[in-house]
Amino acid sequence: MAQRGGPAVLPDNPFQDPAALQTRPGAVLDGYNPFESDAPPPPFQTPSVAPPPPVPAAAQPPRKASPTEPRNYGSYGSQVRGEAPPGPAGWGDTGAGGSPGFVSRPPQASAAAATAELLKRQEELNRKAEELDRRERELQNAALGSSQTRLNNWPPLPSFCPVKPCFYQDIPVEIPADFQKTVTTMYYLWMASTIALFLNFLSSLAWFCVDPSSGSGFGLSILWALLYTPCSFVCWYRPMYKAFRSDSSFNFFVFFFVFFAQNVMYVLQAIGIPNWGFSGWILSLIALRTNTGVAVMMILVSLSFTAVAVLGIIMLKKIHSLYRRTGASFQKAQEEFAAGVFSNQAVRTAAANAAAGAATNAFRAP
Repeated sequence: MAQRGGPAVLPDNPFQDPAALQTRPGAVLDGYNPFESDAPPPPFQTPSVAPPPPVPAAAQPPRKASPTEPRNYGSYGSQVRGEAPPGPAGWGDTGAGGSPGFVSRPPQASAAAATAELLKRQEELNRKAEELDRRERELQNAALGSSQTRLNNWPPLPSFCPVKPCFYQDIPVEIPADFQKTVTTMYYLWMASTIALFLNFLSSLAWFCVDPSSGSGFGLSILWALLYTPCSFVCWYRPMYKAFRSDSSFNFFVFFFVFFAQNVMYVLQAIGIPNWGFSGWILSLIALRTNTGVAVMMILVSLSFTAVAVLGIIMLKKIHSLYRRTGASFQKAQEEFAAGVFSNQAVRTAAANAAAGAATNAFRAP
């Protein structure tokens, strides 16, 4: 120990300084040398150190779950809106060097994808239900075909009308599912041609009011509207309908022959030769020099005739390709025609009466 007023004297062993030994925990054991004496070592004394203040619960860090401990993701309602549920380590992060890893989607995107999937399945189920309903109605109609006659439903006329429907038509029931779209398109084509003829009648009337010398064209427009509307339905639409309904080669041949002639008439209607009763392009250009309003009406009619002609040619080619794929032939059509003629009760009755009359005349002859 240094004397007061003199220079400080350091001890030979600084670790033997009593002040240092008292400040370190376990100083009694540090000063014991087992090689100097055989006395037992002094007991270890735990330094009296004040315990640290307790950490509040809010400030404690979250405990990390062990790899083997199951995670509790909680319920869907307990999650914060806009946050994805916790996943495995590295989920949603990119790998080393910026390589993409597992990317997590937000709840909104997941819900939208799930909703789209449910809507898709619902549409598929609806289609299957409609198909089953159609087949069930087909079976019911087939079962009741021999005992109950189907009531005609076309044209759809009110009950108080003295004229009753002439045909039975139900595309979802009678036409196979693969051809329903084609038959529906042909039905719309017939309706479009009817509307075009009615517009042609109005434009011909307007042109007759402007040019009184075009009375013949106006009269023919009335004739075409009254003649083509029912004849086109009976002569080419109904054979096409029955051909797809019963896969009849004979009806297909009738449809091709008549509808080809109908397409030729569509082209002539679009051309618009004067005094033929068609407000086509030629007559529209002539009316353009006389009256602009009438010319505009005729141009609209010409566009309608052109659209009907183009669609008719397209559908004729499409139906012909469908017919070729079914394996039908002209020989099959002849066989169907012969079977249909001989199976007709009226034809058989007429043939029997003719044969009986011929036999009677032969016996009466001297």
